[in-house]
Amino acid sequence: MRFFNTAGPVNCQDHYCLPPLQRFDLPEMEMLIGQKKYFVLHAPRQTGKTSCMLALQEHLNAGSKYRCLYVNVEGAQAAREDVQAGVQSILAKIDYRYRNTFEDNYLHEYWPGILTTSGAYTALTEVLGLLAIHVQYPMVVILDEIDSLVGDTLIAVLRQLREGYDQRPVHFPQSIILCGVRDVRDYRIHSSSTKEIITGGSAFNIKAKSLRLGNFIQSEVESLLMQHTQETGQEFRSEAMACIWHLSQGQPWLVNALAYETCLEMKEGRDRSLAINKEMVDQAKENIIARRETHLDQLGDKLQEERVQRVVAPMLEGRDLNVRLDDIQYVQDLGLIRDTSKGPQVANPIYAEIIPRELTVSEQANLEARYDQVWYIRSDGSLDVANLVSAFQEFFREHSEVWLERFAYKEAGPQLLKQTWEYMDRCGSKEGHLIIFDRRDGESWEEKIFRREEIFQETEIIVWGM
Repeated sequence: MRFFNTAGPVNCQDHYCLPPLQRFDLPEMEMLIGQKKYFVLHAPRQTGKTSCMLALQEHLNAGSKYRCLYVNVEGAQAAREDVQAGVQSILAKIDYRYRNTFEDNYLHEYWPGILTTSGAYTALTEVLGLLAIHVQYPMVVILDEIDSLVGDTLIAVLRQLREGYDQRPVHFPQSIILCGVRDVRDYRIHSSSTKEIITGGSAFNIKAKSLRLGNFIQSEVESLLMQHTQETGQEFRSEAMACIWHLSQGQPWLVNALAYETCLEMKEGRDRSLAINKEMVDQAKENIIARRETHLDQLGDKLQEERVQRVVAPMLEGRDLNVRLDDIQYVQDLGLIRDTSKGPQVANPIYAEIIPRELTVSEQANLEARYDQVWYIRSDGSLDVANLVSAFQEFFREHSEVWLERFAYKEAGPQLLKQTWEYMDRCGSKEGHLIIFDRRDGESWEEKIFRREEIFQETEIIVWGM
């Protein structure tokens, strides 16, 4: 029985899947290979890059024109800037993949001696050249996770690929595809040996083109979900399909995660006689967010990057973007934002909900550690908001300077913490709480700390001053 895949490359025998070769422009890629071009395929994490490259390898090897070798070089990341260890790891992986793909031990006896004799700054060029001669076909090499390499190791690899470029296609691979999250132009490589920053475009100036793997379109999301219906008989109601599309905006991991959670993790969804409805999808979203799945947890790490902050902070604060186009493109390449008719927006509603939570997670933990949570949860399980916010006023009065200083997005902090009218209206709540952070100098805490009740559109709003 197939299932929705949320971990690793897709296997269409085991997983519901869209044919990987249909997810990119195969004729264009074959044209670039035929023209002996070196190029880049990049996309955010967990969008299907590896699945597509493995499918391309199989497709090319099934033909009679080329021999294609896929190699994931991520293991060399552990070497950091130790070029010797990093290149050794990559050569060992090339040997391993070549043996498994073509059942040929040719490289196994040669590459260690080449590394010893020629050194780490030349060995990769020589080994790839040796391989290109041996296979007697134009060679295509795919290097996946190339941007996981660090510093001098990445520089050494890119320059050795460039060094062999003029020897192609007889004495070096005809085409090399670099696959990663970012375009090579965005690489800002810190060299510890020369104490300088080298751009990827400089180290790899033979790149002909950059291709980007996109998200699913709505019809593809529906097609993927329908595969489950065809195999199990369990239907997705139209509003459930629409909800999955809306929440994910076609981000492949989110689509599969929502469907997997709904159909296989939730008890109600495992009953194949019940149709999947919107309420189940909404609950699946909450479950995924609450578990802080790795895919979502990685957002927090990216939000600490200065280039990301320059783009995301104004968006959270409702200000116009006044940043370099390169920064916007970088954040878009990470998958955090997307272009819309109204300008750049957070990529999808799930990310839009996750980002504020990530920015306040440490403050939430500190508040919970200071106060026993039992006292602000009523016997019926509901939250005693009035007492909770009152306690927070005390906490904030004592720790406001340090607390606000810990925000990476300082100007967005107050907006991220208040309970907004739109959220309250969507939840159907009859009572709302608005928290106002007064950061003016010269105001006493007696003036800043207050509570009052207001009526807005026949709904009570309790206003708290901090």
